[in-house]
Amino acid sequence: MIQVENLTKYYGPIRGIEDITFTIDKGEVVGLLGPNGSGKTTTMRILTGFFPPTSGRALINGYDVTKKPLEVQRHTGYFPERAPLYPEMSVTDYLGFVGKVKGIKGEKRKEQIDNVIVTCGIGEIADRLIGTLSKGFRQRVCLAQALLNDPDILVLDEPTIGLDPRQVVEVRKLIKNLSRERTVILCTHILPEVSETCNRVIIIHKGKLIAMDSPENLQEKIQKNTQTLFQYYGGNGGLGSELMGLPGVINVEKKEANFSGAQALVIQSEKDEATLRAISTFITQHGGPIMEMKKISLTLEEVFLELVTEEEL
Repeated sequence: MIQVENLTKYYGPIRGIEDITFTIDKGEVVGLLGPNGSGKTTTMRILTGFFPPTSGRALINGYDVTKKPLEVQRHTGYFPERAPLYPEMSVTDYLGFVGKVKGIKGEKRKEQIDNVIVTCGIGEIADRLIGTLSKGFRQRVCLAQALLNDPDILVLDEPTIGLDPRQVVEVRKLIKNLSRERTVILCTHILPEVSETCNRVIIIHKGKLIAMDSPENLQEKIQKNTQTLFQYYGGNGGLGSELMGLPGVINVEKKEANFSGAQALVIQSEKDEATLRAISTFITQHGGPIMEMKKISLTLEEVFLELVTEEEL
């Protein structure tokens, strides 16, 4: 569906991106992550034919974005970081204008406008001037224009930036619904969006690709040790020093328990099942019956910071 090979873009002497390579299969929802200025938007603009790369190539459905830009645009819907809206136009007139620009003709254009109005939930403001709309509705209108050509691939560049929490939730739900039928690239620096919507992430930092995997696999790779929450019934809450004497135990921290009359410990240990079995056996024998044993994983934010920090060392 999307194939990127050694993609490089320089703005004069300034590097935008360099030697970026990845593939995205049909039906995937992929998050493109990176700090501001990392090269995310440059990558998206090349993929959507906004400008050519300095070197390397990108293929969309087999079409080279440089050699066949119109074919690429027929298969792609693009939500740019700065929504291309005209405040003096009504929503319906604007969508009609965009439909003409995209080459959608006659009844097909009217049908597609009706479809995207329903899909994006903008029926109630379809006759209003864009300049009078809230930021949330303007984002929905921009998303509607990206969907007008019924694209196989949807490229979203910071779709929730500037929205209030309620609007963010609404747009995320909309993206999830759209991803059921399309390949989606979500370009953002807001990591909770990726955790909630994407099944794979590509991380770019200072123009270089530094990681590519599912959020779960990245968390597992980056987390050097295991952290486990143990909650057990019993009056003996002073097991910390004794547990520290077990092989493989690195740190023990007492926490507030969620159950009345229970004790809670977060134990950092080496990554092996034998150590966890020894810990659970010890707690059962010297503390009390275990009510909960739960692995604590790194958040995507922690994974991201760890990867970026490693690159800067």
